[in-house]
Amino acid sequence: MALFFTFLKVSQVIFLVLLIAYASFLVISLVIGGVHLYEKNERKKSLTRNKEKIPISIIVPAYNESTTIVSSIDSLLHLDYEAYEIIVVDDGSSDNTSDVLKEEFALMKISNTIDSIIATQTCKDVFQRQVGKVKLTLIVKENGGKGDALNMGINAANYDYFLCLDADSMLQVDSLSQISKSIQVDPTVIAVGGLVQVAQGVKIEQGKVASYRLPWRIIPCAQALEYDSSFLGARIFLDYLRANLIISGAFGLFKKDLVKAVGGYDTQTLGEDMELVMKLHFFCRNNNIPYRICYETDAVCWSQAPTNLGDLRKQRRRWYLGLYQCLKKYKSIFANYRFGAVGSISYIYYILFELLTPFIECFGIVIIFLSLLFNQLNIPFFISLVSLYIFYCVLITLSSFLHRIYSQQLVIGILDIVKVFYIAVFRYLILHPVLTFVKVASVIGYKNKKMVWGHITREKQMKDFET
Repeated sequence: MALFFTFLKVSQVIFLVLLIAYASFLVISLVIGGVHLYEKNERKKSLTRNKEKIPISIIVPAYNESTTIVSSIDSLLHLDYEAYEIIVVDDGSSDNTSDVLKEEFALMKISNTIDSIIATQTCKDVFQRQVGKVKLTLIVKENGGKGDALNMGINAANYDYFLCLDADSMLQVDSLSQISKSIQVDPTVIAVGGLVQVAQGVKIEQGKVASYRLPWRIIPCAQALEYDSSFLGARIFLDYLRANLIISGAFGLFKKDLVKAVGGYDTQTLGEDMELVMKLHFFCRNNNIPYRICYETDAVCWSQAPTNLGDLRKQRRRWYLGLYQCLKKYKSIFANYRFGAVGSISYIYYILFELLTPFIECFGIVIIFLSLLFNQLNIPFFISLVSLYIFYCVLITLSSFLHRIYSQQLVIGILDIVKVFYIAVFRYLILHPVLTFVKVASVIGYKNKKMVWGHITREKQMKDFET
């Protein structure tokens, strides 16, 4: 029994050390990330307004997106950008996604001949129309998954750079201009990620934010604050180190010829967005190609978040298993000096703080319970530690939220500030532990369900502003 008690004590210390290490990483990433943002903004000021912008093909994969697709495409038609096209790829929807697009934008059927440089499922029909200065194309194909739909869009794209965008997402009027700036500054940039924000709570009119508030529903609101901490913390820090491993599948710009060279998106993974970025790192390093993969916080995309716990569970299960699949596939990057900070810092970060953390946290919860059961827990110290942890989490959450509000020049009310406090407490004390167990449980039956996507319910854009 004495040995067991010693094990409990040692486990408590290890768990505490890991908690402090993660908290320290968050602080360091926020500080260095802030400095990095300032330096990037100073460099971008040197760009001349009249510098020619790169033409971009926007690819929107869609599967049963009839609820959101029209408003999403409408936001894309109001972008302040000289040359771009929109390609919607209907991945065998069972609803009327294609019909609502054809009716709303009066699309006409054309020849369905598309180059098959990247192998995809069969193309059924192609519809097209010039809407103002923008060519809008709708491709209807056999179902093959999101990665397959994106590959079809890449085959059909006319420009050297393409932007992948989720069908439930909306861009601001300057989003394309902002996300392409890194390429104008540095021609070796081959991929750029943007800032993804929760669409519930924002009202977009003519591509501009007309009104903003934190979502009134607790699950979307918690995710909005989580996105702030994630996108404005670790990702900016890793961008500073030139070690980004993820560009969100909701909003990312890529150099087309390199993506074609690596075979496009992998259709046999749940994390096709992360897999592509890791594959580009791998390809460029092995072929001695000068490159950069960076992150642009001024390029904003508003994407719908799951509105209920059931849908959030499906999303996080998919994200977690996709992370595992990608890290496993490219395990040769781990601590490999040839990959620089990608292998020595970023890969290790995702293993320790993203892949293994759910198991470590579950183990810690069990240890705390056993320590309490056998009277081996210093309760006053434990209460003080939890209180300090909550205070720290609220402070980080509030700092990230206010940083975003200030940088995007959004107008909020005092109720939004109050909401940050109690939603942050809810997120870290209740929602985070629940999602931790979801990730651990997702490993059960993995072999039989490793490609199960999980349907997430969509709702009308800007529903929260309807009267």
